[in-house]
Amino acid sequence: MTSSGSDEYALLRHHGDVDAAPGLLDFAVNVRGTRPPEWLRDRLAAAIDRLGTYPSAADDLAAREAVAARHRREPDHVMILNGSAEGFALLPRLRPTLAALIHPSFTEPEVALRAADVPVHRVQLDAADGYALHPERVPDEADLVVLGNPTNPTSTLHPRAAIRALARPGRVLLVDEAFMDAVPGEPESLADDAETPGLLVFRSLTKTWAVPGLRAGYALAAPGLLAGLGVDRPQWPVGTLVLEAVEACSEPRALLHSESGAVEIAEHRLELTTALRDLGIEVNEPASAPYLLIKVPHGERVREGLRRRGIAVRRADTFPGLGPDHLRIAVRDQTQCAPLLAALTAELAVEVTR
Repeated sequence: MTSSGSDEYALLRHHGDVDAAPGLLDFAVNVRGTRPPEWLRDRLAAAIDRLGTYPSAADDLAAREAVAARHRREPDHVMILNGSAEGFALLPRLRPTLAALIHPSFTEPEVALRAADVPVHRVQLDAADGYALHPERVPDEADLVVLGNPTNPTSTLHPRAAIRALARPGRVLLVDEAFMDAVPGEPESLADDAETPGLLVFRSLTKTWAVPGLRAGYALAAPGLLAGLGVDRPQWPVGTLVLEAVEACSEPRALLHSESGAVEIAEHRLELTTALRDLGIEVNEPASAPYLLIKVPHGERVREGLRRRGIAVRRADTFPGLGPDHLRIAVRDQTQCAPLLAALTAELAVEVTR
């Protein structure tokens, strides 16, 4: 790998937890809260005594049945994953000959595909129309298409119809819905779509339930596609606590909790967007996720200035198509956002006086 290629790879592997050092007020990571809700902690704690035995087929089936009931699918349309990250790492097993990746977007799929020497074509979207999806830009010969919905870091929510327009015979269409449960009503989700050919959906528990250390998620697809994705997976591929968490977070009580949280996030996002615009900061809209993509002059200097003031935001120049003036900010409530807005005001004033 050349030096420039090595540098690019390092950028693609950069994530928000790198920006969020201990002691900083964290707006770099999109996890909601600092630990799981009490009821989920109780479920996980109660499952600890089962760690003395191997995860059983019954445990796996219970988790898959809970997910299937949530999304109105059949259990054999569900594969439990060690987070969406495992799903991305499995993509090369589908043997794609050309992968089209919609950018700017989460970079782990590209990392996994390039590491397996799968040819990658970047489909760049535009700030001018809020990074809207343009299906016609995807090469016809691409037999794997990957996009996020809502997209990280742009917070863009693509319509279901536009995504379905990407499907065609012989193509796998992967939609990463890691943040979909933060959208009230999940109106554009394809998790319940068992008809679109080649559709593969990844979901994650990480963000909404504050369990990044657990690595829990799942894939939804036709059984044959899941079999190809999971070929040669090791025995007992996920642990007991992951299976318990997936089952618990798919139950009706959890869905009510998730929906109320999504409504709160939407309210906080509107408040934060208004405050940022009042500071003269460019915010990408429409926005639908628990984070905002902003653009500020001399963004790298502003980011470092915020860091000196004790606040971490996510650098966004590591996402293909974005530059050093782009930053990603997690949505929090007004009280939590007050120090961020004060620090931004101070940093922008420093720039004006230069």
